[in-house]
Amino acid sequence: MRYYQAMRFDLISIFPEFFNGPLDYGIVRRARQSRLIETHIHDLRSFTPDRHRTVDDRPFGGGEGMVMKPEPLFAAVESLTGGQGAAVPHRTAIVLLSASGKLFRQQTARRFAALERIILLCGRYEGVDERVAEHLATDELCVGDFVLSGGEMPAAMIVDAVTRLTPGALGNQDSTVNESFSEARFASGAKAPDGEAAGSRPKPRPTNQAFPGDQAAPDNAYAKTHHVSGAMSPTLLDCPHYTRPPSFRNWDVPEVLLGGNHEEIRRWRRQKALEKTLRNRPDLIHGAAPQAE
Repeated sequence: MRYYQAMRFDLISIFPEFFNGPLDYGIVRRARQSRLIETHIHDLRSFTPDRHRTVDDRPFGGGEGMVMKPEPLFAAVESLTGGQGAAVPHRTAIVLLSASGKLFRQQTARRFAALERIILLCGRYEGVDERVAEHLATDELCVGDFVLSGGEMPAAMIVDAVTRLTPGALGNQDSTVNESFSEARFASGAKAPDGEAAGSRPKPRPTNQAFPGDQAAPDNAYAKTHHVSGAMSPTLLDCPHYTRPPSFRNWDVPEVLLGGNHEEIRRWRRQKALEKTLRNRPDLIHGAAPQAE
């Protein structure tokens, strides 16, 4: 009998109690009981240095809501991966849940199922400091074009989708082949082209981008999008957010956000929103004609 190492999921959240329910039923529960997977829940506030256990602060450049600080998230992940400066362990993904990320698809679930460990970062408030997406996460993912109040539900969905693909989790593993979004094969037996873009493969301490923010949702929305005015206007992902400290491990907040020129900040945010959309979700603007700005 072939031995499989248990897939490990680490879920980092300010509401760790959320996962008391979603992980205790069905296939995920059975996989845990059979030790095919392990789930470990971590309270992000345990990694804060101050007595108030602060995890958020105001955004640089102004705007509504609060932004999650980088220090607790870096500390939480590094406590699991070998400390500051350590490389991402082999066959490990560090996933930031964000509506500004690439869509989580069945192809992504299959890629994750070949790993040994997945660390899931559950954002809240207006978003997460962009330095987390740029320098900590290996993947930034969303689960659909809608707004949620936090990343906990998407994290639970990813755990479920990946667990189903873990050998032994289903009574009949062929069930994962002959179902919706299964990997199509041609009559010759050759695999059909993969629908997941090569750019969504894991990268070494990456250049992924983070969270959105817009007038359409309150400041506890975990991710948002906004629209550009004009005919055939595309929907854009939101621009990067930054909060204190202004310099973190020599990664500095963009100067434009510190200057107080609201017109320059508006232009910068618009440009970055377009860049992020082109990079992560080009389907949202395909065929549209963005303004020259």
